[in-house]
Amino acid sequence: MSAASSRFRSAVRDLRPRGHAWWIIAGACIAGVLLFLVLWLGGRTPPAEQIDIATPAPSASPSAALPAPLPASELGASGIEYPPPPPAPVAPPAPAAVTPPTPAEMPPDAATAVDTTQRAPRAISTPSPNYPRASLRRGEAGEVLLRIHVGADGRPGAIDIVRSSEHRRLDQAAVAAVRRWRFEPALRDGRAVPGEVQVPVAFAPEVR
Repeated sequence: MSAASSRFRSAVRDLRPRGHAWWIIAGACIAGVLLFLVLWLGGRTPPAEQIDIATPAPSASPSAALPAPLPASELGASGIEYPPPPPAPVAPPAPAAVTPPTPAEMPPDAATAVDTTQRAPRAISTPSPNYPRASLRRGEAGEVLLRIHVGADGRPGAIDIVRSSEHRRLDQAAVAAVRRWRFEPALRDGRAVPGEVQVPVAFAPEVR
């Protein structure tokens, strides 16, 4: 038995591949596996006649799907119906110009009534003021503006200096001269009433 076993083992050793034979065997195994995979995957692909490819349904005719357009008179440009615009406001007519009556058109009695029933005091006697000698020697000149309160009898009452001549002697001479003046009194509704009036009194050395 031992001799037969030894011969069997010796024969097995002689049959084992050596060197590059192992690489050839490994490559053959890998190729066989790849071939098996290719054949297996190819057998799972369904036949061409079994693949159902959905085809799109034919679209309806564009002319049949769109509704008929509405008349342009009923819809606006955007397809929305708007109410008609309100009428434009009408400006009121301009009032006629009223022309005041001319003096020729006014009744003569009305013009006379205005002059005789309403009037400010009016001077009727105006003696000239005395030019002070000292002012003449010094060449003083100027104008005095006076406010005169005239009574209902036409005589001056209080006298106010509204604007001075810048010379005291000339102001006093103007007040003294106006006190001698006489006036027609102011009238209101045809009756004499107290009133006031402003008068200027001028002093110039060359004119006396």
